[in-house]
Amino acid sequence: MVGPAVREQLAPPEARGERLDQVLARVFPEFTRSRLQGLIESGHAQVDGKPAKVSLRLKGGERLTLEVPAPTPALPVAEELPLAVLREDKDLVVVDKAAGMVVHPGAGHASGTLVNALLHRVKDLAGVGGELRPGIVHRLDKDTTGCLVVAKHETALVALQKAFKTRTVEKTYLALVHGAPKAAEGRIETLYGRHPVHRQRFTGKVKEGKPALTVYRVLESFEGAALVEVDLLTGRTHQIRVHLAELGHPLLGDTLYGAGRKPKGLAGAAQDAVGRQALHAWKLSFPHPRTGKVVRVEAPLPPDFTAALELLRGR
Repeated sequence: MVGPAVREQLAPPEARGERLDQVLARVFPEFTRSRLQGLIESGHAQVDGKPAKVSLRLKGGERLTLEVPAPTPALPVAEELPLAVLREDKDLVVVDKAAGMVVHPGAGHASGTLVNALLHRVKDLAGVGGELRPGIVHRLDKDTTGCLVVAKHETALVALQKAFKTRTVEKTYLALVHGAPKAAEGRIETLYGRHPVHRQRFTGKVKEGKPALTVYRVLESFEGAALVEVDLLTGRTHQIRVHLAELGHPLLGDTLYGAGRKPKGLAGAAQDAVGRQALHAWKLSFPHPRTGKVVRVEAPLPPDFTAALELLRGR
């Protein structure tokens, strides 16, 4: 059995006044801040030989010791589930997530998730970034399909999470929406947060919140619907669904933000055909965590989305 790895480093002089987790993130950049916080809270970090709290303020010059437990099997069980892989190397895997598949285990979804499928496909994924979400860099909603990148080790996870945070990742989606926006293209920029009344929903109509930016282009207009290409420039939960709904054009099939919208004719038939929110993570590009070269991946339209689109085109 492999034992824990112990790493030591002196706190730099400029660390004076900074929190322990902030300093550890700088001297051990191969780990995420959340991972380091978990290690500190579980007693795996010491300052001058003594256990310390996350909030400890350093003076500079202390001996920092970090004990990294050997990877343990992730809590989710590996399951042999259908998994479409778009790209894979020793650092990462990009999958084409299927509709109806939750990304990681949670309340009501202990199995059948993307993580369960990944643990079967990627044998050394367990323990990367934590037990419940091993290797997960970003998420897609349960009923959203398309490109999703997963890291195979901690260094790749940190690099990819940094790329997403600093917006060096390009994310392009395709959506089918109710009606057609008046402007052929547009930019939606709002503050963003949880809805004050409906707590399962989010909204761009808040006075305080995080910035959210969505850019869209109408590719095709139909009777009662439109095909829209969307660039997601920030990654807030439900962002595309919220911004398009608040523009007056919710996604076909979106029961949370388009409830009560029952289009007629071909648009209604298309909504029935897709049977879910009509959103597909079409293209993804990001700097490779090892080489820095730009990786570009594209996920083909799934059959339900294609069927809806063909109906709208009158075929």
